[in-house]
Amino acid sequence: MQRSRSRKLKRVADTGLTPARAASLVLRRAPIALAIMAAMPRVYAAETTAPPAADTGALTEVVVTAEKRTENLQDVPLSITAISTEKLAQLGVQDFDDYVKYLPSVAYQTTGAGFSRVFMRGVASGDNGNHSGPLPSVGVYLDEQPITTIQGALDVHVYDIERVEALAGPQGTLYGASSESGTVRIITNKPDPSGFKAGYSLEGNTVRGEGGYVAEGFVNMPLSSSAAVRLVGWAERSGGYIDNVPTTNVFPSFGCVSNFTPQAPGCSSSPEQAKNRFNPTATYGGRGALKLNLSENWTITPSFMGQSTRQDGTAFVDPSIPGDLSISRYYPDYISDQWWQAALTVEGHISNFDITYAAGYLKRDDSTSSDYSDYTLLYDKNTTYMSFMESVLHLPPGVTAINNSQYILGSDEYRKLSQELRVATPKDNPVRFIGGLFYNRQQHYIIQNYRIDALPTEDSVTGWPQSWWLTDQIRVDRDYAVFGELSFDITHNLTATLGERWYRYDNSLDGFFGFGANQGFSSTGEKQTNPQASPPTCVTPGILGAPCVDLAREVSGTGTTPKVNLTYKFNADALVYATYSKGFRPGGVNRRTQAPPDPPLSTYGSDYLTNYELGFKTDWLNNHLRFNGAIFWEDWKNFQYSFLGQNSFTIVRNAGDARIKGAEQQIEWAAAPGLSISLAATELDPKLTEPFCYDVDPTTGAPLPPSACPSYDSVPNGTQLPVVPKFKGDATVRYTFPLGTADLQGYGQAAYSYTGAVNSALSPYQNALIGAVPAYGLLDLMLGINKGNSTVEFFASNALDKRAETTRFAECTVVGGLQTFIAGVTVCGDKPLATIATPRTLGIRFSQSF
Repeated sequence: MQRSRSRKLKRVADTGLTPARAASLVLRRAPIALAIMAAMPRVYAAETTAPPAADTGALTEVVVTAEKRTENLQDVPLSITAISTEKLAQLGVQDFDDYVKYLPSVAYQTTGAGFSRVFMRGVASGDNGNHSGPLPSVGVYLDEQPITTIQGALDVHVYDIERVEALAGPQGTLYGASSESGTVRIITNKPDPSGFKAGYSLEGNTVRGEGGYVAEGFVNMPLSSSAAVRLVGWAERSGGYIDNVPTTNVFPSFGCVSNFTPQAPGCSSSPEQAKNRFNPTATYGGRGALKLNLSENWTITPSFMGQSTRQDGTAFVDPSIPGDLSISRYYPDYISDQWWQAALTVEGHISNFDITYAAGYLKRDDSTSSDYSDYTLLYDKNTTYMSFMESVLHLPPGVTAINNSQYILGSDEYRKLSQELRVATPKDNPVRFIGGLFYNRQQHYIIQNYRIDALPTEDSVTGWPQSWWLTDQIRVDRDYAVFGELSFDITHNLTATLGERWYRYDNSLDGFFGFGANQGFSSTGEKQTNPQASPPTCVTPGILGAPCVDLAREVSGTGTTPKVNLTYKFNADALVYATYSKGFRPGGVNRRTQAPPDPPLSTYGSDYLTNYELGFKTDWLNNHLRFNGAIFWEDWKNFQYSFLGQNSFTIVRNAGDARIKGAEQQIEWAAAPGLSISLAATELDPKLTEPFCYDVDPTTGAPLPPSACPSYDSVPNGTQLPVVPKFKGDATVRYTFPLGTADLQGYGQAAYSYTGAVNSALSPYQNALIGAVPAYGLLDLMLGINKGNSTVEFFASNALDKRAETTRFAECTVVGGLQTFIAGVTVCGDKPLATIATPRTLGIRFSQSF
């Protein structure tokens, strides 16, 4: 096959045709292949770090490890986006928000640094990302270790990264529970004993007149012929671009409050918060890895990585406020995200078997402060809740009302241990196997302290002065799995793969949630009793500082996820494949309990995604043109949906079924010497295939049938799934040209990413209140000069200064039948907030390598 391919490539090269005439010749002689490509779109690949071959200018081989083997991307029957070290640098990628623009199958929601939730291939129900809600549907990995947490994956600073891989579709066989709809992998550069290497990059930038900087560096030092260490460090500061504008609000129950001084006469006291450009972000971190070749057959690689991020202010704005990029906040807002991960990888050979053991331990601590005044104000305006609250407080004599606006002090402590042991046979064997064992345990300690500074201690949660509501819980999610994939060559060109993963999950949620003992109008919290518990809830002594325990539940389940693949290779440059695969997401626990003793919504079950996919991968024009793609049909069964019910309290239930049809395609073309063009896109048709009502019968706790559902709680058949666009695509054009001497080159690049409009909520009623997220396009421009190992470049990110909304949400929601005294009333839902992409950023960057 290789000799045949070489003769074919030589014939094409010897013709002397231009790329356009050669393309015409190939397509005239390959009508069947053209028809296949027209019907079956995409996979987005990228160059490896090696430069194109000087004699042909061809695209270089793309190496990936998506199937836990080192392989050429064009030989892997899977829809993969792979962005290499070189491509990451060319695109100016530094964090999650940067690289997700160039992953067409990936959508996301974010409310701040480190709090981005990832979705792939349209699999999204619009759940609110609550700490006690569903697990993610997309797995995120750092090398071999999962780094997915409940409220978002780690936002790893991207520098000295070998590549980013996005594996679209269920990865249930090799990656398991939280890879239901796909997996994103961040692969770091490893220590190299073959020689010394080093590099650094310095950047200065400005956004809306606020300065920022980035400083990065790495060094790879051989310690001997069999050992090396690699050290990486970074520091980054991004200027603020959102203004917290001076505002006074009038609360019906107690009067006015302002966020500036001097305050209006008669206003309640509140900290002064009004400030321009109040949301700067600072990130610092480092990574170290040691590689030891113990023998010809065994290598051990311990590594350590840590990062600290602090974002003041908010990443979202209030579109209703006149002016540009503005919001009104009355209490401090910030996010502090600190984490470190220690990992160990052992690789070796026993006979003809490759053995890999990978273990990782992640410690992540978040602390947040969030203004919650909007909730208080709009509840006060639309209901009698706040004035009734004040009527039962133990206020001092003569005091009839207090400033009861709230803010939330949050703390999330994650501890994640993962281990995997796998065995693989040589990949060149006609029969190949890869399989192993997996274990993962994630502990999440949750504190959500809803504070009212003027609240009497007598009305607070016991032991937590001025706490109106307290969530103090431990959540533990455990996964166990045995997995394997067997591939065998039926003929020289036809290969079949059979895979299966057996899994078990055990998830629990324990602790306290609710009000204090002396609060006069709700039994949730210290006044709650459950005679079925032993001893009754909220008599049990508290844990983690809470006054008692009113929640102790667990859920477990087992199952299998299969995979079947057939791949046919026409030759070394073209293959087609067909895949049937399945992914899953574990079930979990609901906090709120209702009569009868075992209410239907006390737990929720797993959901499943079944994928049917046809794809192709092709090289043309002597490897100057790549065209890859896939079409797919996915059935999402029993999907998990979290929503705000009584008292704006999160409830999770298995809502129904959905179907996603889609196509993915990618073209890379080395069009002429120095000129490269890449195009990628994903088109989706994500719709509900079964109506449901997220209201429940107040007597039994069972979900209401659609026929009995109030219109504001009804989601009809055919409703488009939220969060994910029907179309997302990107295009990059880069031209490199000589500047007088052989070692001096200039280059220019334009990269454009487009995201179509998305619904902000699954419920049509709530989506109409909050509003859809408009479509947007972002243009990034770059000019640079390279001389030897030094580069200077000038860039403009979001060069057209678009106000692109990436997420739209409300701090609370429409309250329906679960809260009958205000049934159908809008609470906060008509005051949407929107996360905005960073405005135009101008900068200069200097980098050097050794």
